[in-house]
Amino acid sequence: MTQSDKHDIARISCIAAGTSVLAVTGLLAAAADWMFRFAIDTQSKNSIFRKSIIAPDRAEKMSVGEAKEAGEWFEQAKQPVELGSRDGLRLHGWLFDPDCASPTPHAYAICVHGYTGEPAEMAKWAHRYARLGFTVLVPAQRAHELSEGRYVGMGWLERNDLLNWIHLIVQSDPEARILLYGGSMGASTVMNTVGDPRLPRNVVAGIAESGFASAREEFIDMAHTMFHLPRLVAAACVDTAGLICKRRAGYDFTEASCRDSLRHTVIPMLFIHGGADTLVSPRFLAANYAACSSIDREKLLVPGAGHMESSGKDPDLYWRTVEGFIRRTFTI
Repeated sequence: MTQSDKHDIARISCIAAGTSVLAVTGLLAAAADWMFRFAIDTQSKNSIFRKSIIAPDRAEKMSVGEAKEAGEWFEQAKQPVELGSRDGLRLHGWLFDPDCASPTPHAYAICVHGYTGEPAEMAKWAHRYARLGFTVLVPAQRAHELSEGRYVGMGWLERNDLLNWIHLIVQSDPEARILLYGGSMGASTVMNTVGDPRLPRNVVAGIAESGFASAREEFIDMAHTMFHLPRLVAAACVDTAGLICKRRAGYDFTEASCRDSLRHTVIPMLFIHGGADTLVSPRFLAANYAACSSIDREKLLVPGAGHMESSGKDPDLYWRTVEGFIRRTFTI
């Protein structure tokens, strides 16, 4: 083989390698763009919000026992309320009066639903808190139910919305004492909010159920379990999708970190997770609990419970823990 032949082979190898890199980069960009449109852009034709992969049959879930009673109460007692977001969206929510003979003075609970969900899914919790004497607010997160918006913020953009709802309560009742409860992505909204330096002192305690530690980690888990991508490939897709999200929706997945936010919270926190949760890994319970800087923190792992199913799996343990936490922190 001549020296010229060797140079030709080297050039061909470089061209082939470059072509392969471009092809892989192109595939990665395409996959990341699809992931963003699937998970974040609710108006995309490929959006999960047009499918039923995450959300189970909600009508079926509201068909028995306490859930049925709470669902009927929710529909009969709800009062509409609206406010504007910091980025110009109209946000909608439902307000409920206390459902007991002796309401707790100045006590409010805000219940925040999860990803692809709706306020009605919070009926069971809202009813419990109303029966404890709380005035209850159940907002629709941006881009959900009647609230405006195109992009989901995975609890990061929504923290600003929750702060607005809190301020709405405080404006009407400066002596308000507020409990924050969130489930799934709603838990992440709550966790990001309690660590925000703008949080009013009126917020007394928070409960986070089935929440992830960061949007990045949750999306890597989803890409691995739902689409069977190797974790390294899933991470590359998620990180690239995060860059797209930063450009289009205004935030990166690494910003939406409950773990980071919890390092700045000082209010009492209760963390709950089902031990058999396949949508949001139970490992996040320990991660969020460990990150929380509050000296008053509790955690509850319910063995065998799936995603947001802890109250149904072991209702006695669940409500004894939740109500004990509330009665202690609110002295009721």
